[in-house]
Amino acid sequence: MTEGAMASELHQAIKKVMDLCRAHPDGLPQKIFEEEIPDVELLAQALNVLLEKRKLEVFSQGEYLVYKEHSRPKVADKLKGLASKELLVYQTIERAANRGIWTADLEARTNLQQPEINRALKTLERRSLIKAVRTVRSKNRKAYIVFELTPSEEVTGGALFTELEFDAAFVDVIKQECLQFIAKQKLVDLQAIADAIRKSGISKIELGLEEIKQIMDTLVLDGDVEVTTSGGKSHSTESLCYRIDKMPIPTTSALTNVPCGICPVMRDCSPGGLISPETCVYLDEWLSF
Repeated sequence: MTEGAMASELHQAIKKVMDLCRAHPDGLPQKIFEEEIPDVELLAQALNVLLEKRKLEVFSQGEYLVYKEHSRPKVADKLKGLASKELLVYQTIERAANRGIWTADLEARTNLQQPEINRALKTLERRSLIKAVRTVRSKNRKAYIVFELTPSEEVTGGALFTELEFDAAFVDVIKQECLQFIAKQKLVDLQAIADAIRKSGISKIELGLEEIKQIMDTLVLDGDVEVTTSGGKSHSTESLCYRIDKMPIPTTSALTNVPCGICPVMRDCSPGGLISPETCVYLDEWLSF
């Protein structure tokens, strides 16, 4: 076969691959291309040309490599010069979006060995294509996301976390501000509370309804406020409102101070025994409240 004929054949193979990918935008496994282009060597050449030109992206799906047309030409320019394994790692991280992905998951999804993944990660980090982030779920493990993305709240913990630690002091300040506002207004909905917190300037970061709802849930569980509606029916399907609990949970009471609960010889205590309720001076003091 002449050189011109070989070039023409390669051109036709490239065109067929692109036509197939455009007809199946979600991607096609390599075995489909092999059915359409039985010449394995010719197919490999066509795929390599398209990968080098960043016309295709490749990812692992089970035991197969899947190819699809590259959907972001600008990113394709940025990825020029990457080896196929580096490109595979990058595209796997890209699919994880702002949730990030751990190296163990990279290994499972790419079918690459750990040393290969580590080398690819170093290259991608050096070129500022990806970045490592730590997560609230596992502070000692790194997750990787595309460099331009901001980690999701699932990764950082959200506004109520500072450097991956729950900011209890900050939350307590917000809780007190919420209680003061509710006490003044008597009955308020979640949006009004969120607006009041924002206007107060007490928080340097924007707290959304979700964060305010989390804080209000803790106040409800603590017995400081109760959930109701403007109509007064608790837990209605209508828009929920909050008010100061009419019967707050006491921090201490006679029942919570029963001496038996902290008595070091409680197991030896029995009616009529050497140690007994009848002779217990602490129980006598408690009963005289």
